[in-house]
Amino acid sequence: MSRKIAIVTSMFLYNFCVAVYARLIALASLWNNKARLWTAGRKGIFERMAAAISPSDRIVWIHVASLGEFEQGRPVMERIKADYPQYKILLTFFSPSGYEVRKNYKGADYIFYMPIDTPRNVRRFLDLAHPEIAIFVKYEFWINYLTQLKRRNVRTFVISAIFRPNSIFFRRYGYLWRQALDSFEQIFVQNEESRRLLHDIGFDNVVVAGDTRFDRVAAIAEGVKRICLIERFKGDSHLFVAGSTWRPDEEILQPLINNNPEIKFVIVPHEMDECRINRIIAETTGGAVRYTQCDDSTPLDNVQVLVLDTVGMLSSVYRYASWAYIGGGFGAGIHNTLEAAIFALPIAFGPNYSKFKEARDMVALGAAAKVETVTDLEAWFAPLRDNTELRARVSSTAKDYTLKNIGATSLIMKIAFEH
Repeated sequence: MSRKIAIVTSMFLYNFCVAVYARLIALASLWNNKARLWTAGRKGIFERMAAAISPSDRIVWIHVASLGEFEQGRPVMERIKADYPQYKILLTFFSPSGYEVRKNYKGADYIFYMPIDTPRNVRRFLDLAHPEIAIFVKYEFWINYLTQLKRRNVRTFVISAIFRPNSIFFRRYGYLWRQALDSFEQIFVQNEESRRLLHDIGFDNVVVAGDTRFDRVAAIAEGVKRICLIERFKGDSHLFVAGSTWRPDEEILQPLINNNPEIKFVIVPHEMDECRINRIIAETTGGAVRYTQCDDSTPLDNVQVLVLDTVGMLSSVYRYASWAYIGGGFGAGIHNTLEAAIFALPIAFGPNYSKFKEARDMVALGAAAKVETVTDLEAWFAPLRDNTELRARVSSTAKDYTLKNIGATSLIMKIAFEH
């Protein structure tokens, strides 16, 4: 099979799979709320875009998959707003878990779902958006969008990207995906391995810029909020914060909580499931309350666990902690470790962390640890609880790691905008 035939065949299969995927999501929307939001959010999108975006607007389009990628793109959006006010920012999301949380984000001028990647949708979207610059965050490689952007000579970048040897780009049948990479004027990657992998398949327009999330967490730390209720809850005790937890995380945390009654704990479930929250409260022998049910008169001296059943506060809570546990490691992967590391916290998480460079780095440095059982968690925590010098050393390692990796945003801006 010739290369041309292979690419045409791959393109046909890709478009077929995209169309099937969209129909399956529409079917799932009959019973699944996330699928329902995904489908409903895209209805009438072109009419809404036409009413919002002026043909005279100079657009920078930034696309993210979900909330995590939004946080990676946010430092770049903020710099564009500050340094290049002549541009308007069009922000698109693929997932409802990102769009529904950030649909009112003030740093973007227009916020929409990304229409599904069919040739017709792409043409309509780009006709209305008419971007001068397009920026994709981390791993959003939509073939029709990238192909059409190149045909229209739109300057296109991917930032905070990370590539692995088993990615489709490096497989024998990955013609279409390698061709899509040709659409990027510059590929900003997180690490040297990604640069080397791309170099081996002929791409030299690659810059090792690092991860923009380091810039984001540094900005968060500078603007951290004071939370009076957390201060009152903590009192003179040490505080342990468990962020973005799932049920398997909570199952190994609960014995640690009950075995350390002198330590205060803030638990922040990833999803505010009533059954899980009620279970945490019921199983805590030292007493537990929900944040949303507390006010200035709520007695907290004899409460060991505060369940943070609201969103948007976790990064500010870390400032009060001495240790952190990051959830998600017993599922698809851990959540944001950098938000805790910037506040100089020793960190633990579940076993599924290998896809996250920062987690691997911190484990290698001794700033973080993998735990799989209650015994593992106790073995990590006890020395850090009892040895002040050890805790200070590990804390310093975590903070130093984050500070040394700041600067990706400035490099991206210099290359993409100061040309």
